[in-house]
Amino acid sequence: MGVVYAVANQKGGVGKTTTAVNVAAATAAEGRQVLLVDLDQQCNATIGLGLERELRPSSYDCLVGDSSVAEAARPAGPDNLWVVPASRDLAGASVELPRIDDFELRLRERLGPVRERFALTLLDCPPSIGPVAVNALAAADRVLVPVQAEYLALEGLVEFLGTLDLVRRNLNPSLITTGVVITMHDERTRLAQDVERELRRHLPELVFDTVIPRSIRVAEAPSFGLPVVDHAPSSRGSAAYRELARELAAREEADGVNVHRTSSASQLAEAHPQVKVESYE
Repeated sequence: MGVVYAVANQKGGVGKTTTAVNVAAATAAEGRQVLLVDLDQQCNATIGLGLERELRPSSYDCLVGDSSVAEAARPAGPDNLWVVPASRDLAGASVELPRIDDFELRLRERLGPVRERFALTLLDCPPSIGPVAVNALAAADRVLVPVQAEYLALEGLVEFLGTLDLVRRNLNPSLITTGVVITMHDERTRLAQDVERELRRHLPELVFDTVIPRSIRVAEAPSFGLPVVDHAPSSRGSAAYRELARELAAREEADGVNVHRTSSASQLAEAHPQVKVESYE
């Protein structure tokens, strides 16, 4: 059986789509069958793999219509990599989904035989916690959380950890937080170093060893319709994403990280008292 990851964070601009696309491509390059499901109305993962917007069936049709994820999957550029494209119609899904009974479980139901067909499925979530992202978290086995190396990212992470706890309590008790990956890290700045130190101090078992550097090659790759691991395979960003894919697989084999990191999360919240969140207990 394959594993399903939600690549999620309720803060935008932290590198969710870039991480999802490049982890998918790097894993596919190792010979595993990989599916990337684009759940963002901006269609960035779809475009980043060289596909057009508004292809049908799309992830919108899986959530609101009658299509299964397997029916919507189509080959992407790299070998072994498949994608379920997004649609701008996802903008209306936040209004349409709550009108459907048990709407939070629509994606889980539509995954069907995907777990048997693909070794790895990545759900690229939108940059907010609405009905679409909740569907992804309810359907996933594990969560990968990209966090930008900036101070406000710490505040967003504290809030997101609280959101994950709510999802576990109400929809998906087996959901595992596999780890937090630091993205857009500029090692030359004091700020990036401070953010990394804070994250590793308060969430030592969650933060990946791999750090994704800020890189022009990573930023420009989507304009070519390619993952950076194919666009610039010798770049630092490409090397980092290949290493992240390997580290992710190693954590998966080790059965991930304990999902109940309440004390560590509380320490992070205490370090930033201006952030108001619910208790994790």
